[in-house]
Amino acid sequence: MAEALLSADMVIGVVLIPGASAPQLVSRAQLKQMKLGAVLVDVAIDQGGCFETSRPKTHQDPTYVVDGIVRYCVENMPGAVPLTSSEALNNATLPFVLALAENGMAALETDSHLAAGLNVHKGKLVHPAVVEALQHVTAAK
Repeated sequence: MAEALLSADMVIGVVLIPGASAPQLVSRAQLKQMKLGAVLVDVAIDQGGCFETSRPKTHQDPTYVVDGIVRYCVENMPGAVPLTSSEALNNATLPFVLALAENGMAALETDSHLAAGLNVHKGKLVHPAVVEALQHVTAAK
């Protein structure tokens, strides 16, 4: 990856660890070695960003420059196309909603994808990544 950064015109950073902050995969020192005018798009900005110099921006003020590299780190990128992103989200989630409506909690036993997305059950956090990410909050209570 470090070698590819040297010649890249654009780097799109995408990483997701459910319930946790995104790891910073590229350091500022590595970014300084990129070509002037290159572009970074940090899709992981909603989880803190995966480039060391990433900071959240808005659709109204989407870019900034650090060390001659243009950064695009807009939180909620799908918000730029709200109707399309809402339809896509509805299409992706509707089968799960229907399974729950038709089968109740039994749907979790027959659909591993649905079960893997469960964060809270009977008032308890059950998703391992969410439990770990919120450990400090629940320990303080």
